[in-house]
Amino acid sequence: MGEPRGAKATLAKRRADVAEMFDGVAARYDLVNDVLTGGLDHRWRRAVVAAVAPQPGERILDLAAGTGTSSKPFADAGALVVPADLSLGMLQVGKQREPDLAFVNADALALPFADGAFDAVTISFGLRNVEDTAAAVTELRRVTRPGGRVVICEFSTPTEAWLRLAYHGVALRVLPLVARLTASNPVAYEYLAESIRAWPTQPVLADAMAAAGWRDVEWQNQSGGIVALHRGRA
Repeated sequence: MGEPRGAKATLAKRRADVAEMFDGVAARYDLVNDVLTGGLDHRWRRAVVAAVAPQPGERILDLAAGTGTSSKPFADAGALVVPADLSLGMLQVGKQREPDLAFVNADALALPFADGAFDAVTISFGLRNVEDTAAAVTELRRVTRPGGRVVICEFSTPTEAWLRLAYHGVALRVLPLVARLTASNPVAYEYLAESIRAWPTQPVLADAMAAAGWRDVEWQNQSGGIVALHRGRA
């Protein structure tokens, strides 16, 4: 039996709502991220590039690429990168800034690519916004060639108790307040804080990846576990 019609309609509406939310913050998205993270997002993105280790001629899918900030380093390394995102607003801003990148409008739960199309797939700070994590990592596995690799960068659970308390008790409460001063749509950043609190721990995400067929799954904490890089092979 397929998924109930009502459930499909609910999921479709949620996807549309998330896309519309990011459409509304596209123009200032990268700037606001810099402000809210104190510039740490640059360090995290460099760690992603190092983990993916792009090679000239490789095909790389950069899912939830937004404006293409995360995709450009792969292109600069000589890889054939496909920046994909559900938000048309993000893609439009990205195409204006990086006209040479081949942006694609794509749903993480139904990627418009053939099986095994990519040597590597990556998603940074976007998996949390997909309503079915297990289905998304399974779909990423489908479009990765045998032996290919995945890198997932996402906000996670700090490893030290004091940092968890400071992060969840202070930083995530302050985040929406700062966003009101810098963002065009501060409600989007209230959603951001809520989604971070609800996100699973590093081992739980690793288990979901393994269940989807990824092998040799491991993670590396960044900034004390505020962010984690999960890696695996197809």
